[in-house]
Amino acid sequence: MKLKLFGALFSIVLLLSACSANTSLLTSSVSTAQAESKYPPNPNINLSFDTNNLKDIYLAGGCFWGVEHYMARVYGVYDAVSGYANGNTENPTYEEVIWKNTGHAETVHVRYDPERVNLEKLLTHFFQIIDPTLLNQQGNDRGTQYRTGVYYTDAADKSIIDQVVAKEQERYDDPIVTEVEPLKNFTVAEEYHQDYLEKNPDGYCHVEFDSLENQEIPSLIDPALYPKPSDEEIKKMLTKEQYRVTQGNGTEMAYSNEYWDLYDPGIYVDVVTGEPLFSSADKYDSMCGWPSFTKPIDPAVVLEYEDTSYNMIRTEVRSRTGNSHLGHVFNDGPIDRGGLRYCINSAAIKFIPQAEMEEAGYGYLVHLTK
Repeated sequence: MKLKLFGALFSIVLLLSACSANTSLLTSSVSTAQAESKYPPNPNINLSFDTNNLKDIYLAGGCFWGVEHYMARVYGVYDAVSGYANGNTENPTYEEVIWKNTGHAETVHVRYDPERVNLEKLLTHFFQIIDPTLLNQQGNDRGTQYRTGVYYTDAADKSIIDQVVAKEQERYDDPIVTEVEPLKNFTVAEEYHQDYLEKNPDGYCHVEFDSLENQEIPSLIDPALYPKPSDEEIKKMLTKEQYRVTQGNGTEMAYSNEYWDLYDPGIYVDVVTGEPLFSSADKYDSMCGWPSFTKPIDPAVVLEYEDTSYNMIRTEVRSRTGNSHLGHVFNDGPIDRGGLRYCINSAAIKFIPQAEMEEAGYGYLVHLTK
């Protein structure tokens, strides 16, 4: 009798601590993911790029740590690499650039997709994080290596750069001293400089990231492709358990649901609309008894609401187009993968194996499952 009572109490605790919800108390939207970092999320992480169609531009804006971190977060940028450009010596080291007057500028090589972001927009972002009227200095740094510059490899880019500089000049009384020159040479900086602020989030950075908050980022997944059926149709297509969970904000039992221990490659879609939600590449064993993910395929496909049911404050997760109750998101996920745990009911999702994604219309997301 005691064992049965203990088991019942344990099950109740699991339900309360994980995936239950009360939609009548969904009062405000919260942004759990944004609280994890002082820097904006990188919108390019889940994008697929055709590397044969990328273009290049080299940007000097003072210390390359901040410039690299910022430019990598401009939508449409494939890669941003720190290095030394347009100097007088070959293959300089960081120490040589600082102490031996090599003439190099700390520069970021930006590779971008012109179909997603054109050069004008890219440079407009760049000029928002520098003071182009300062000679050989940005932030707290002084020296010729901290001069500003735009270095190009395609002569056709020169006219676009000049137009942007002329437009930027209207904002200043002092003349712009940013160099506009062909790229003469570029040496990739030492490994410890690459992705420096990813490795050291509290490291020095003279760049402000506010201008990235309002950039237009197309959704990876088109919501129009996944309309919500009528309630009558939903009742016909779902099992009683699926309907109870998704439409009635219910919670299934831990360790006895369909996907809690499935790790095959593929994606998980909204059981109601088919909208893609999570990838197997982001699934992990959280030992909670429900499917757990570190992030959604696209932040836009899930909506977060404050849930104050059961005298707790939690963040409920619902699907975008279906408005299905999925589960909750917590801040106790793997630190090295963002620190979040999306605890999701199996009854709210459907698994599409990688081998079947193309036929099922999800071929454009296959690269996210590898």
